[in-house]
Amino acid sequence: MIRSRRALGLLSLLLAAATGLTSCTAGDTPTAPAAVIDSQASLQLPIITPLLNGLLACNRQDYGITQKWIGPSGGTIRVNDHVLVIPQGALSRNTLITAEAPADYVASVRFQPEGLHFARKATLTLDYSDCPLGRLQLLKRVAYTTDDLDILSFLLSRDNLLLMRVSADLDHFSRYAVAW
Repeated sequence: MIRSRRALGLLSLLLAAATGLTSCTAGDTPTAPAAVIDSQASLQLPIITPLLNGLLACNRQDYGITQKWIGPSGGTIRVNDHVLVIPQGALSRNTLITAEAPADYVASVRFQPEGLHFARKATLTLDYSDCPLGRLQLLKRVAYTTDDLDILSFLLSRDNLLLMRVSADLDHFSRYAVAW
């Protein structure tokens, strides 16, 4: 019985070695057919990338852009379903504000003029209702990002899970996105 187990083990080892040796070739000829690219998998790749970066992955967001003059009395600017509320006294003069929502797999918005600072904090509310995993993750927050969506920092955020919107106060313009 013991000899048969040893013999069986040795035979398994020899088969594994023989399979390994015969599957390796010295030539450049392929040993299997070329991989077929699955269109469904390649379509899902952009959705995986934000998850790895810490951003909430969404269905492809529509492009949107809005411009509005906002002055010392404050105002509200909307782009797609994202809203920025600038309070009275935040700006000392009339300023042309541009809000742009890039077409991407992330709920994000970019504001111009870049670097504009407020005397009083403005409130940004980002909508993530088109993000399939939005209800699964308990804590969403607003991330201050580069144009390439690298997270620079997180803002103290308020997540409204029922409305699927996350809000944060900001004191300057840049690009912001929903993170988990």
